[in-house]
Amino acid sequence: MNWILLIIAGLFEVAFATCLGKARETQSSTSLYWYAGFLICLTASMLLLIKATQTLPIGTAYAVWTGIGAVGTVLIGIFVFKEPADFWRIFFIVTLIASVVGLKAVSAS
Repeated sequence: MNWILLIIAGLFEVAFATCLGKARETQSSTSLYWYAGFLICLTASMLLLIKATQTLPIGTAYAVWTGIGAVGTVLIGIFVFKEPADFWRIFFIVTLIASVVGLKAVSAS
Protein backbone atom coordinates (compact mmCIF):
# COMPACT_ATOMS: atom_id res chain seq x y z
CA MET A 1 0.00 0.00 0.00
CA ASN A 2 2.80 2.43 0.84
CA TRP A 3 4.35 1.88 -2.59
CA ILE A 4 1.06 3.03 -4.13
CA LEU A 5 1.08 6.11 -1.88
CA LEU A 6 4.66 6.80 -2.93
CA ILE A 7 3.77 6.58 -6.61
CA ILE A 8 0.83 8.94 -6.10
CA ALA A 9 3.14 11.31 -4.19
CA GLY A 10 5.49 11.27 -7.19
CA LEU A 11 2.61 12.05 -9.53
CA PHE A 12 1.66 15.01 -7.34
CA GLU A 13 5.27 16.15 -7.66
CA VAL A 14 4.85 16.13 -11.43
CA ALA A 15 1.60 18.07 -11.00
CA PHE A 16 3.16 20.79 -8.86
CA ALA A 17 6.01 21.24 -11.33
CA THR A 18 3.48 21.43 -14.15
CA CYS A 19 1.52 24.08 -12.25
CA LEU A 20 4.70 26.16 -11.96
CA GLY A 21 5.28 25.89 -15.70
CA LYS A 22 1.70 26.87 -16.50
CA ALA A 23 1.81 29.78 -14.03
CA ARG A 24 4.87 31.08 -15.85
CA GLU A 25 2.94 31.06 -19.14
CA THR A 26 -0.12 32.89 -17.84
CA GLN A 27 -0.82 36.30 -16.35
CA SER A 28 -2.95 37.97 -13.65
CA SER A 29 -5.58 35.87 -11.89
CA THR A 30 -5.03 32.83 -14.08
CA SER A 31 -1.48 32.48 -12.80
CA LEU A 32 -2.80 32.72 -9.23
CA TYR A 33 -4.95 29.64 -9.88
CA TRP A 34 -1.89 27.77 -11.10
CA TYR A 35 0.04 28.85 -8.01
CA ALA A 36 -2.85 27.66 -5.84
CA GLY A 37 -2.71 24.32 -7.68
CA PHE A 38 1.02 24.24 -7.01
CA LEU A 39 0.48 24.65 -3.26
CA ILE A 40 -2.24 22.01 -3.15
CA CYS A 41 -0.18 19.49 -5.14
CA LEU A 42 2.95 20.26 -3.12
CA THR A 43 1.09 19.67 0.15
CA ALA A 44 -0.46 16.42 -1.10
CA SER A 45 2.89 15.19 -2.39
CA MET A 46 4.68 15.90 0.89
CA LEU A 47 1.95 14.35 3.05
CA LEU A 48 1.90 11.19 0.96
CA LEU A 49 5.70 11.01 1.02
CA ILE A 50 5.66 11.31 4.81
CA LYS A 51 3.08 8.52 5.05
CA ALA A 52 5.05 6.25 2.69
CA THR A 53 8.30 6.72 4.60
CA GLN A 54 6.73 5.43 7.78
CA THR A 55 7.32 1.88 6.50
CA LEU A 56 9.61 2.23 3.47
CA PRO A 57 13.33 2.98 3.78
CA ILE A 58 13.80 6.76 3.53
CA GLY A 59 16.62 6.54 0.99
CA THR A 60 14.67 4.29 -1.33
CA ALA A 61 11.41 6.21 -0.92
CA TYR A 62 13.04 9.57 -1.57
CA ALA A 63 14.93 8.28 -4.61
CA VAL A 64 11.78 6.74 -6.09
CA TRP A 65 9.74 9.89 -5.34
CA THR A 66 12.26 12.19 -7.00
CA GLY A 67 12.71 9.74 -9.88
CA ILE A 68 8.99 9.71 -10.62
CA GLY A 69 8.92 13.48 -10.35
CA ALA A 70 11.95 13.95 -12.58
CA VAL A 71 10.82 11.55 -15.30
CA GLY A 72 7.25 12.83 -15.23
CA THR A 73 8.32 16.46 -15.31
CA VAL A 74 10.67 15.87 -18.25
CA LEU A 75 7.89 14.09 -20.14
CA ILE A 76 5.44 16.93 -19.39
CA GLY A 77 8.11 19.35 -20.57
CA ILE A 78 8.47 17.48 -23.83
CA PHE A 79 4.77 16.88 -24.53
CA VAL A 80 3.12 19.96 -23.00
CA PHE A 81 5.78 22.67 -23.03
CA LYS A 82 7.40 21.52 -26.33
CA GLU A 83 10.89 21.13 -24.87
CA PRO A 84 13.45 19.27 -27.00
CA ALA A 85 13.48 15.46 -26.99
CA ASP A 86 16.97 14.64 -28.24
CA PHE A 87 18.71 11.29 -27.93
CA TRP A 88 20.63 12.04 -24.72
CA ARG A 89 17.57 13.34 -22.90
CA ILE A 90 15.61 10.21 -23.74
CA PHE A 91 18.61 8.01 -22.93
CA PHE A 92 18.98 9.46 -19.44
CA ILE A 93 15.23 9.33 -18.80
CA VAL A 94 15.33 5.62 -19.61
CA THR A 95 18.31 5.07 -17.28
CA LEU A 96 16.50 6.97 -14.54
CA ILE A 97 13.42 4.78 -14.96
CA ALA A 98 15.62 1.66 -14.83
CA SER A 99 17.20 2.94 -11.62
CA VAL A 100 13.81 3.54 -9.98
CA VAL A 101 12.63 0.06 -10.97
CA GLY A 102 15.90 -1.37 -9.67
CA LEU A 103 15.46 0.35 -6.31
CA LYS A 104 11.96 -1.06 -6.01
CA ALA A 105 13.22 -4.52 -6.91
CA VAL A 106 15.94 -4.57 -4.25
CA SER A 107 13.90 -2.87 -1.55
CA ALA A 108 13.05 -5.00 1.49
CA SER A 109 9.52 -3.61 1.93
